[in-house]
Amino acid sequence: MQPLVLLAGMNCTADLWAGCGVDDAITPQLTARSVDAQVDLLLSELPPTFVLGGLSLGAIVAMAIIARAPERVSGLCVVSTNAKAPTALQQESWHGWLDQLDGGAAPRDLQKQIIGSLLTPAVAASRPDLVERTLRMGDETGASALRAQLQMQTTRVDLRPGLARVAAPTLVVSGADDAICPPSFHTEIAAAVPGARMVTLEGGHLLPLERPDAFGALVRSWRPR
Repeated sequence: MQPLVLLAGMNCTADLWAGCGVDDAITPQLTARSVDAQVDLLLSELPPTFVLGGLSLGAIVAMAIIARAPERVSGLCVVSTNAKAPTALQQESWHGWLDQLDGGAAPRDLQKQIIGSLLTPAVAASRPDLVERTLRMGDETGASALRAQLQMQTTRVDLRPGLARVAAPTLVVSGADDAICPPSFHTEIAAAVPGARMVTLEGGHLLPLERPDAFGALVRSWRPR
C-alpha cells in the first residue's frame, strides 16, 4: 500500500487525525514561510510516491504539491479547504494575528478567538474535550510554527487553473456546517478535477476531530493502494 501523508491545517497538529483509523499516516508539520518553500521541503523529505491528504492550509499545500510534482502523488484527498486566492479581508486577518503574536499572544489564545468557526456551535457547547483538544493543538503548534504558517497563508495563489490537470484519484470532503470553507468551495474543486468524488459530512471545519469514525471510514474506503 502506498504511504499516506496527511497535512493538518494552520495551528493544528497530527492530533487532528487521531481516532480516524489512519495511524500509519506520515504527518509532517507545516513550518515554511511560503507555500512554494513548503512544497520544496516536503518533496525533499517524503517517499518517492504517496497518497496525499490535507485539511484547510494543509490541503492548499497538497494541491500545490500535486501541481508541482503530479508523478509523486498517487491519490489526493482535500478537506475543509479553498482553492481560491486569498481575499483582502483574509490577508488583513492573518496580519492581525501576526501582530498579536508579536505582542505576546499565545497560539492557544488565537485559536480560542475562532473556536466557533473551527467547531460547530453544538459541538463547541457540548464537547469540552474537543474544545480542549483544539486549543491544545495551538499549544503544540507553538508561536514559531504558527508565525510561519501565517506568513505562508499570505503567499497563497489561485490554484483553480491547475486542478483540471490533476489525474490522480481525488476525494473532496466538506463539512455541511463549515463556517470557514463552506461546501460550495468544495463543489468548485470537485467540478474542476476530472473524475473527483465529493462527499459532504455533517460537521464543521475540523471534520476529522468532530466526525472521526465517519471521516476515517471514508478515507480508508477511498485510499488508493
